Amino acid sequence: MDRKTIIHDPSYGNKAEAFEAYDDIPTNPNLSRTIGDVINARYGRRDVLRGMLGVSATTALFGSTALVAPRGADAAPASRYVFDELAWGNDATHHIADGYEANILLRWGDPITADAPDFDVMNQTAEAQLKQFGYNNDYVGFWPLNDEGTRGVLCVNHEYTNEEVMFPGLGRQDRAGFEGMTRELVDIEMAAHGGSVVEIAKDADGFWSLVKDSPLNRRVTPLNTEMRIDGPAAGHDRMKTAADPTGTRVIGTLNNCAGGMTPWGTYLMAEENFHGYFWTDTLDAEGKPDLSNQPEAASMKRYGVPGRWYAWGQYHDRFNIDKEPNESNRFGYIVEVDPFNPDAMPIKHTALGRFRHEGAETTIASDGRLVIYSGDDNRFDYQYKWVSSDVVTEENAVFGSSLLSEGTLYVARFDADGTITWLPLVHGEGPLTAENGFESQADVAIDTRLAADLLGATPMDRPEDAQPRGDGTAYIMLTNNSRREPDQVDAANPRAESRFGHIIEIKEKDGNHSATEGTWSILVLCGDPTIADVGAQWHPETSESGWFASPDNCAIDADGRLWISTDQGRGWGRTGKSDGLYALETEGEMRGHSKLFFRCPVGGELCGPYFTPDSETLFLAVQHPGTDGTKDYPGFERDSIFEDPATRWPDFDPAMPPRPSVVVITKTGGGKIAV
Repeated sequence: MDRKTIIHDPSYGNKAEAFEAYDDIPTNPNLSRTIGDVINARYGRRDVLRGMLGVSATTALFGSTALVAPRGADAAPASRYVFDELAWGNDATHHIADGYEANILLRWGDPITADAPDFDVMNQTAEAQLKQFGYNNDYVGFWPLNDEGTRGVLCVNHEYTNEEVMFPGLGRQDRAGFEGMTRELVDIEMAAHGGSVVEIAKDADGFWSLVKDSPLNRRVTPLNTEMRIDGPAAGHDRMKTAADPTGTRVIGTLNNCAGGMTPWGTYLMAEENFHGYFWTDTLDAEGKPDLSNQPEAASMKRYGVPGRWYAWGQYHDRFNIDKEPNESNRFGYIVEVDPFNPDAMPIKHTALGRFRHEGAETTIASDGRLVIYSGDDNRFDYQYKWVSSDVVTEENAVFGSSLLSEGTLYVARFDADGTITWLPLVHGEGPLTAENGFESQADVAIDTRLAADLLGATPMDRPEDAQPRGDGTAYIMLTNNSRREPDQVDAANPRAESRFGHIIEIKEKDGNHSATEGTWSILVLCGDPTIADVGAQWHPETSESGWFASPDNCAIDADGRLWISTDQGRGWGRTGKSDGLYALETEGEMRGHSKLFFRCPVGGELCGPYFTPDSETLFLAVQHPGTDGTKDYPGFERDSIFEDPATRWPDFDPAMPPRPSVVVITKTGGGKIAV
C-alpha cells in the first residue's frame, strides 16, 4: 500500500495513525529467518496459532499451574501485587485501582521556568513553548535530590506532535499536503519536541508539584539545543554538513520515545522514528522519494529516510535531504543529558549505534560493567545491547563518561533451542569489512542496521522497551507485527499477523548482563485468551480485565516486580480496552498472571512508567489523549480535531483541547504501591 492511499484512507483518523500504517512496511530485506520462525521451531506453529501449546511447551512458558483448571479464590496462590483489579473499558477520562490517587503533575503548555508565560492555546509561540512543558510526553525518569526522596529531578521525553488537536483551525495536515503549516507553526512543533527537565517536590500531605523557580528547569529541543557528537562517528565525513563542517555538533534531538537513567543519574533520550522528519522535493512518478542521485541512498532506504511526516524540511534546509543529505546521519542515537547542570551540552553517543532506538535501560552487570538494552522499534528489526569496556567506578560514573563510548554494541540472535547469542558489531570482525561497505567503526555506528543484517540477527516483532533486572534477567516488549506472513513465524515471534504482541524473558549466562550468550523463553503471548485463533497464552487465572495487547514500556519496582504499559494505537478497537498499566507476575506459580491497575482516556497511550526508589510514588505519562482510534469510540465515531476532540482530558475545559500529561500515582494515606 502506498503513502497516498494510506493518507486518504478514511479509516485512519489522524496523521500518526496513517504514517504508522505506512511504516508497517519493513525496510529490512533480511527476512529469511525471523523471530516467528524461531518460535515456530521451538514451540510448534500449529499449536501456538491455535492457542493450544503442548504439555512441555506450556509448562516451559507458564509452569505446571497452566495445566490445571482455574481454582477457587481459597485455593489460588497469592499475587505479589496487592490491589483490587480495575475493570477494563474505554471512556473520556483515566481510571485507577481503588485505594490509589492519580493526580496531574504536568500538562502540555504548563510553564516550567520562572519567566515562562501562562499557556495560551489560541496564541501559541515557539518562544513561549521553549519555556513550557512539551507535547506527547513519553519516557519519564526520576532522580532524588535529597536523602528523604521528597525532592527530585524529573526527566520527560516529548516524542512527537499531533497538529490536528494541537492547533486551532488546522485539521489533518498530511491529507492537505501541509498547506496549513507555516514557519511559525513548524517552529512551535519543534519547540514542543525533545525533553523537559524539571525539579519537583513532595509536600507534607504527600502531594507532588513543580518547583517553578528551580535553576534546573529547562527544555531540550530540536529547535535550539546544541549537542556534542561523541564516539566513532564523530567528525566522520558522513556526519559533516554545511552548518557543521567538523561533524561534531548538531542542533537537537527528536522523536524521543522511551529512554533511561544511568546509574549516576544522567538522562538518556532515545531517538526513535527520526526518519519521519526528513523531507524531499524530489519524487518519482508514483510520488515516492527519488533517491537515485543520493550518495546516501542505500542507507536512507534501509532507515526509511525521508519519511515526509512533517513540513520541517520546507522551512529548515537541514531537514531537506536535497539540500543537506548528511543531516539524517546525525539522528537515531542515544543522547545523554546532565539534569544537574543546565550549562552542560548534551551528548549524542554514536558508539551505541544508529537505529530507531526504543529505550536505553541501564544496569551494572555482575562483573561491574555498564550494560544498556535498546530495541529497534520497527517491524522485523533487531534487539541490541551495549556493554562497556571498563567497569563502573566512582571516577568514571559521571556525565560524558567513556563508559558510553568505549565498549561493544551487540545484536541478538534467538535460536530455536532456546538460546540467545549476542553478536558483536565490531569493524573488521566477520563480514563488517571494507569489502562490504564498512570502512571503519564509524560506518558500523552510522549504518548499524546494515551491519546487523550482515551478521544474521533475528528480525523481531517491533522490539520496544527492554527492562533488565539485577539477577541477569531482561524482559523484551514485542509490541506487534501485522505484516508477518505465515511462512515468517519462528520460535521467538510465533504468530503470523501478530496484532497483539508478546513478551520475551532473557536469562543471561551466569546471571551476568554482559554475557554474550544466554537463554530465552516467552513470558506471555498477548491478546484475548478466549479466542483460540488469537493464540494468546496467560496464566489461567488471568481475568477478563487482566489480559492486554501491544506491550510497549515496562518497569521493575524495588521488589523486582514487572509492570507493563501498552500502546495499541488505533488497534484498541479490536480489544475494546483503552491502553493502561498492568502488573505482570514473572515468578512461581503465578507466572504469566496479569492485573489491570490504571487505564487511559480514549485515544491515549500509556508511557513511563517510573517508580521512586521507595516505591511510594509512580510516574505515568499519558500521551496523545483523544486521538488514536476515535472512529471506534462509541458515540463519537469520527476524526478527533482541535475544535471537536473525542475527550478534553485532563482539563475538561470547553476552550481547551486534550493535553498530554504526566500523572502521579500514590496510595491513599501513603505507603508502597501494590504492597
